[in-house]
Amino acid sequence: MADIPADPVWVGIDLGTQSVRALAVDATGAVLGEAREPLSGRRDGDRHEQDPEDWWSAVAAACRSALRTVPPGRVAGVAVDATSGTILLADTGGTPITPGLMYDDGRAAVQAARADEAGAHVWAELGYGRMRAPWALPKLLWLLEREPRARSGAALLLHQPDLITWRLTGHRTAADSSHALKTGYHLVEERWPQEVMDGLGVPASLLPDVVRPGTELGEVCAAACERTGLPRGVPVIAGMTDGCAAQLGAGAPAPGAWNSVLGTTLVLKGVTPDLLRDPGGVVYSHRSPTGDWLPGGASSTGAGALTHALPGRDLDELSARAAERGATPAVAYPLVSRGERFPFSAPEAEGFLLDTPADEVDHYAALLQGVGYVERLCFDYLDLLGAPTDGPLSLTGGAVRSRHWCRLRADILGRQVLVPDNAEPALGMAVLAASRDRGPAEAAASMVRIRAAIDPREDRAEADLLREGYLRLVDALAERGWLAPGVAAHARARSAL
Repeated sequence: MADIPADPVWVGIDLGTQSVRALAVDATGAVLGEAREPLSGRRDGDRHEQDPEDWWSAVAAACRSALRTVPPGRVAGVAVDATSGTILLADTGGTPITPGLMYDDGRAAVQAARADEAGAHVWAELGYGRMRAPWALPKLLWLLEREPRARSGAALLLHQPDLITWRLTGHRTAADSSHALKTGYHLVEERWPQEVMDGLGVPASLLPDVVRPGTELGEVCAAACERTGLPRGVPVIAGMTDGCAAQLGAGAPAPGAWNSVLGTTLVLKGVTPDLLRDPGGVVYSHRSPTGDWLPGGASSTGAGALTHALPGRDLDELSARAAERGATPAVAYPLVSRGERFPFSAPEAEGFLLDTPADEVDHYAALLQGVGYVERLCFDYLDLLGAPTDGPLSLTGGAVRSRHWCRLRADILGRQVLVPDNAEPALGMAVLAASRDRGPAEAAASMVRIRAAIDPREDRAEADLLREGYLRLVDALAERGWLAPGVAAHARARSAL
């Protein structure tokens, strides 16, 4: 392990869908350099591909720009996150021989059914129940059917960040278990389930070694130093998927802590000491660098419902007027398109209003509260599964720009919420890179800055109104057959506490 400089700077790289983001961050969380480089892809129906060489070019340019004013001697480590389920095939020298099949490429539906049948017992043991068409293992089977070199030992599977860590170190590196999850890696036994892979015809030679996030993979080589500006010899640290990286960037690395990301949709991610097994199949877990588990789920509700329901309106003005009025008795289930994923799975679910709003301000307020009610139901469901939910809760995503909505969510949840100053996946990777000598919790405590801590208001009448609205929504979801009776009963019981 390389010595750590006295005043270290850690580099986090976020390899996203539309851009690459690089941050250079010191031990206090101060950003000393940042840069973004665009990416483009090809979409056509279920097809979504990118050129893997574009990833490397964008990473190199973003790193060089972000490090422009950082003394080379201070750089202590670099880690990379990427989109979950994005893969490619490369030759034995690391040159891509296929496009990158992106996280939402959905062409492998037939292969997903094969993977489900072959590995049903493993997927059940891991708590996520089944493979989905956009996951990496079905896409790997799809590629195997089309690329002869993959079966001859002349090709290798790479997850999206594996190409970058190979280029950074100059040699093939292990994959991290976070990105390997959707390829079928057995996170409990920490091995490839070779009996399943053999049944599917996946050669063992195709699969990479796998390590936990936070493991040192190698050091920046001379060629990568020339391209990126990262000093030669700097440790390259195994990363995590972008969602897990954002969770670290939000300062939620310890058991009981949760991060609620509210943008177009709502995503919850937390930390538990034990693996959650969800019979409903809506929650699945990554493995943390410490061996804890990182359960999460993504709802179809979110801020996208506001612009959908109130197109062209000034949402800032509506927010100010709603804040003056306080809570509304109107109840909404805000859903833009058909289908819900979390806290229940209901492909037929559709948004609805239980009441006719008095005006557009009332409608807006009902939508805000409706998203908050779904968020509360998510936590009730996680509690039912046995997850500790009483630790710190950080709010991130575009919705945190509305302080009114943050406070309303605190009121609905009945708990304090924290708003980090700069929560993003690249920061999470800087935290992970800094964790190799002190652990994620200690690194996050010093590097993640909290902009605001918001407590629920002590207004009994408003709290009772929100509680009543929540229970009305729970009842309406149960009556439509979307929410299981046991889940609804648990939500009612927790609301009575």
